[in-house]
Order: sequence, then structure tokens, then C-alpha cells
Amino acid sequence: MDNIHPRFHDLFEQLGLPSSPEQIADFIRSHSPLADDLRLPEAPFWTPAQAGFLRQQWQQDADWSELVDQLDAALRLTAA
Repeated sequence: MDNIHPRFHDLFEQLGLPSSPEQIADFIRSHSPLADDLRLPEAPFWTPAQAGFLRQQWQQDADWSELVDQLDAALRLTAA
């Protein structure tokens, strides 16, 4: 993705997940909230490949890391 900053839905596509706004909202709603002591890549709903990707992006502070942080924050919010 030269000179193109990935967007939130791109992260879902990269993870092999449905990426429409409704599907993203459903995913977040169905997997929230994550426990405070659980790191995002350790959540039980990821495949090993997905968890590895998330971990790698954080470790390398890669282009995706900001979106991974955004996903982490979204999954820690509790529904009103």
C-alpha cells in the first residue's frame, strides 16, 4: 500500500474478516468487552494467523499498528 494509509475496514480485510460497516459493528459488539488483562492478540476468537499478524504489527510499529490500536480500544468499550 504505497503512500496509501490503510483504513479500519482494510484491517478487517487483512484479517480475512467481513468488512462492511455493519459487519465490523457486529464483530465488535459480539466480541466486546475484552478483559483488561487480555492482550488483543491473545483473545480466543483469533486464528493463529490473525493473532500473529496483530502481534507483529504492534512489535514492528508498522503501518497497521494505529488501526490495531483502534480495534483494541473498540473491543474494550462496553455497550451502553
